[in-house]
Amino acid sequence: MSQSSISYLWREPNVAKGFACGVSLHSHTNQSRETLDFIAEFSKDWGVLQPVMRWFEERCKERSGISPNYALSYWTPPLTPRLAFELEQRQIEENLQLPGMVSITDHDNINAPMLLRSVPSARHIPVSVEWTVPFGTTAFHLGIHNLPSATATEWMARLEAFTAIPVAERKPVMLTEILRELHELPDVLIIFNHPIWDLYRIGIEQHEVLVNEFLAVYGQFFHALELNGLRNWKENREVSTLAGKWNQLVISGGDRHGVEPNANVNLTYATSFTEFVHEVRRERQSHVLFMPQYAQPWKHRILQSTLDAIRNYPQFPAGSQRWDERVYHPDKNGTITPLSALWTQGRAPKVIDGILGLVRLMGAAPVSGGLRMAWDETGEMRTTLAKLDA
Repeated sequence: MSQSSISYLWREPNVAKGFACGVSLHSHTNQSRETLDFIAEFSKDWGVLQPVMRWFEERCKERSGISPNYALSYWTPPLTPRLAFELEQRQIEENLQLPGMVSITDHDNINAPMLLRSVPSARHIPVSVEWTVPFGTTAFHLGIHNLPSATATEWMARLEAFTAIPVAERKPVMLTEILRELHELPDVLIIFNHPIWDLYRIGIEQHEVLVNEFLAVYGQFFHALELNGLRNWKENREVSTLAGKWNQLVISGGDRHGVEPNANVNLTYATSFTEFVHEVRRERQSHVLFMPQYAQPWKHRILQSTLDAIRNYPQFPAGSQRWDERVYHPDKNGTITPLSALWTQGRAPKVIDGILGLVRLMGAAPVSGGLRMAWDETGEMRTTLAKLDA
């Protein structure tokens, strides 16, 4: 019989007492490549922006000879693997007075945990990844945690190869074989990340149909569904309902991309990550704890995460300091290059600086405080607390 429990640190400040460790699951480093094609989609949703976007694109081509290509461009989060690991571990140690375990899951690569294993304080970090799994007209994200060290590189190559298979050549049996083999590894944890989020914008109804089809076919290999620290109260409530329908545990997943630590963690009686996996898989136990930042208005938190991506951090290592060092675009020859190397005068055009300045202003006091009040979601939070507690 599976059992999930959900707690909120602002309601139960002593809830961590009696547990052995806190576990941070699902966070990203500068090794993650985050697509920029959402910019084009955003302008489609807001018709008033289309003339502005077309003007900007034409001006960019005139000045640089490069046409914006959102599909091939990407940005990377600001934190290096070490900074990300220390941020997550520090939150658990300082806020919960527990040792912290951290599982970093960048998009479709294991670079961060492999790099961190050379750092003495992080040498026991699990090798984990957020794997993009194409399915029908969309794709889902699976958190694959604690891959075997000896074969992690081979596993990652296999996962990447499946993601890259053209639709016409992709067969369900391929995915079944991969998931079955991963499931048969007793120390590996497989989590269905943010299942309700229509990330690829196919429409809520169609997304819901495909989620249930995905669970019907492959749910036997999953060990939990994720309550996501960057998604809103309503969506996480729906995930909890979905988990009940499919007799699945719910588990934490902060999905941090900026510099705010994960907004939820797991509490565990285990003292190693492998023991934690066994607690979830064998004992079917999961204790999710939402941190105080999750109680802040969701739209305000998304704004802050966006601001984290476009801020400059002069104290960070070279290559992560300026926002335009963390955004990549093809040059005239098609070679992926940081924006900082593409500017004609060595710095961003004034129009871009102006736009980013306005966005950053939204995160500064007193504007930020006013937005927080305008985006108050206390009613939704209370409703969700009641339903998740039920």
